[in-house]
Parts: sequence; C-alpha cells; structure tokens
Amino acid sequence: MATARFCVLFIILAVALAEDAKVKHKTAPKPVRLFTEEELQRYDGSEEGQPIYMAVKGVVFDVTKGKEFYGKDAPYNALVGKDSTRAVAKMSLDPADLTSDTTGLTEEQLKSLDSIFEGTYKAKYPIVGYSASRILNEDGSPNKDFKPEDQPHFQIKDEF
Repeated sequence: MATARFCVLFIILAVALAEDAKVKHKTAPKPVRLFTEEELQRYDGSEEGQPIYMAVKGVVFDVTKGKEFYGKDAPYNALVGKDSTRAVAKMSLDPADLTSDTTGLTEEQLKSLDSIFEGTYKAKYPIVGYSASRILNEDGSPNKDFKPEDQPHFQIKDEF
C-alpha cells in the first residue's frame, strides 16, 4: 500500500514538474534577418497569405496585423514592401517620399518620425529584420556606425 502511494505521489510530482517546465520554456522568437530592397518588395501585401513588411529607419516590421491599413488596396499600402522613412516623417504618400532618405527633413519632421517610430511601429508591430541599407554602405562594405545592440528590441541570441 505504501509503495502504491509512493508511486502515485511520484507520478503527480513528475507531472507537476513537467508542467512547470513547460510554463518556464517559451518558444524563441524568429531571429531577425537582413533584407535587401528586392527581398522587401516581395512583402508588399499584393500576395494573399504572404506577410506584409515595411521598414522605418531601417527596421523591418511585420505589419500584417494591420492589413486593413497596409494590405492590397488599403489606404497605406504604398508604404509597404520598402523603407518608407521619409514618407512616415512627412506623413506623405507621395511616391517621391517613399524612400529611406531623410536628407532635408525639418527638425519637426524628424521629431514626428521618432514619435511615430516609437509610439506606433515599435509599440504595435514585431521586428523581423533590418534593411541592408541600414547595415551596409552603398559599396556593400559594413557600416561601422551600425551597432546591433543599439537597435530596438535587440537580443544577441536573435542575431546569431
């Protein structure tokens, strides 16, 4: 009888420990990756079932959950599939502004960009990578000013 109680107690303890281990172990998020302009264009919302990505300040966000805003024929679809930093800063959908170039933006536009970047994109959408133009120079050499540890949501295990 004591052996049976011990076995039942052992099984209950083993099950409890297994459940505790499940709770503590979370699946790792997908690692972030580097996107070329051509790769980013594939995620422009035109293909059903494909995620929708957009970059702001060189950070690529998965905006799929905002499909009603960014999906095919949606009001802000022009912003996706590319780095639209300038357009976000200027609150513009002008094709000339659909670029990562921030040259000539006013102080007010740069503040607006930072506010939207932090308050909207970083707060709402998961980061899936970085644009290659943020990490690489035009000649393909590494941008020495880019420091992954200074980037939003950076965790070293996600990078390597």
